[in-house]
Amino acid sequence: MQYRIFGDTGWKVSEISFGGWQLGGTWGEVIDNDSIKILLHAYEKGINFVDTAELYGEGRSESVIGQSLKKWHGNKIYIASKIRPIRWPDPDDDSPEMRGRYPAWYVRETIEGSLQRLGLEQLDLLQLHCWAPDLVHSLDWLEVLNDMRLEGKIDKIGVSLRDYRPNEGIDLANLRLVSSIQVIFNLFEQRPATEGLFDSCSNNKIAAIARVPLDSGALSGTWTLDTPSSWMKGSVQEQLFGGNRFEKTYTKIEALKEVVRPYFSTLAEAAIRYSLSSPSVSTTIPGMNALDIVDRNVAYSDGQEFPQELISKIAEFNWPRNYYKISSPA
Repeated sequence: MQYRIFGDTGWKVSEISFGGWQLGGTWGEVIDNDSIKILLHAYEKGINFVDTAELYGEGRSESVIGQSLKKWHGNKIYIASKIRPIRWPDPDDDSPEMRGRYPAWYVRETIEGSLQRLGLEQLDLLQLHCWAPDLVHSLDWLEVLNDMRLEGKIDKIGVSLRDYRPNEGIDLANLRLVSSIQVIFNLFEQRPATEGLFDSCSNNKIAAIARVPLDSGALSGTWTLDTPSSWMKGSVQEQLFGGNRFEKTYTKIEALKEVVRPYFSTLAEAAIRYSLSSPSVSTTIPGMNALDIVDRNVAYSDGQEFPQELISKIAEFNWPRNYYKISSPA
């Protein structure tokens, strides 16, 4: 496992880390004891950073991670969680007013709940689950989080950018208000590396966390035309890729496979390695729901550079879209 410096924190985190959304049970049926075994296996393989949120399974993901930490007696595991706004902004609103969406009483109550479920006295990283530009001017969220830092409840503060709006983090990085910025970065969402966000993070020593490197499963390379029939009713996959979205995505996946084939054995390998291709990225956080998936992802942490000529070839596959809007059947 290769490790990278996490911004200006001094932390050395595994460049491949554990995304905990699937542990909440909204992607498909999960068995908590199996999830704990997968987490412990990941720790044994050198993964030392886990990203979760109180939203994931309404606390279930945090609880499972907390149980794994009680069983772990090895090196330090950094735990990052998130707090959602008390009311989510409309996904179509490019300039939502955010004042009051993270009230102090709510922030405190939610973080205390996360600490209890995780079995921790202090969160290593607390992230706002929804960042929008207005929060640069409405700093009530920062005041309460700084108070909780002084109280020892959290160590560092970060944010998770809204889906498919990576440029919303540039001003935040330049202002150095937080220690980390989480953003979608994968073969279909290349803009963090090309439009300035990662440059701003590097220049200001802000850690960049690459999320959904496999595009919520699309870039795993395992999809077939029958894949939608295997999704749990009401699951995240069904919501993201329902209706005609699956066909559109599948067509692009098949074309992308042909481009990466001369360089990598699988699309998943190309996707994970691409998410690590920028030195500004401190870690990438794929979801992992099986022991062999952990082994597969960890194997890609070997220091191999992503081919520069391939970066040029995949540029045409940059495909910004907001699939987090609810899909309706075609």
